[in-house]
Amino acid sequence: MDTQDKDVQEVFEGRIAKTLYALKDNLNTVRAGRANPALLDKVLVDYYGTPSPLKMLANISVPDPRSLMITPFDPKSLHEIEKAINIANIGINPSNDGKAIRLQIPSLTEERRKELTKLVHKFGEEAKVAIRNERRDANEHLKKQEKDGDLTEDDLKSEEKKVQKHADDAITEIDKILEKKEAEILEV
Repeated sequence: MDTQDKDVQEVFEGRIAKTLYALKDNLNTVRAGRANPALLDKVLVDYYGTPSPLKMLANISVPDPRSLMITPFDPKSLHEIEKAINIANIGINPSNDGKAIRLQIPSLTEERRKELTKLVHKFGEEAKVAIRNERRDANEHLKKQEKDGDLTEDDLKSEEKKVQKHADDAITEIDKILEKKEAEILEV
């Protein structure tokens, strides 16, 4: 076993980690009925002509479980922040008091909870497909190495088993993440 097949394993593990990170990032934007600053992670504010992430322009706090308060570092940007939240279409109307913006998180209806659960499963399925694609790529690299004479047939089988184990572990992790998010959404 040389450094090339270790590289394949390391690249595969790195791609799994990126896929899991992307899944968690996507799930953070799904509103689960309680206030979470991550809800605003994808909001971009037109700040002096430059699209800037909201969290770079304001302090986002959670004064109670059902509301978010956004206090801009630059009070002149309040109107632009409010406009960006409306454009982001997160399903919450901002309330501007002249100094800060408040977002009241409404309770989720049963129908909305089911829609969000479907969305969560869609994100999970996309992550699983990505893991399977990465597994296929890793196995193709290993087979190419065997064809080039860099790996023996036994080493190839051993490395393919490692790749499969990493893929299985990643899919199990995805299922755990989805289960946790689904429980959070269905919690009344």
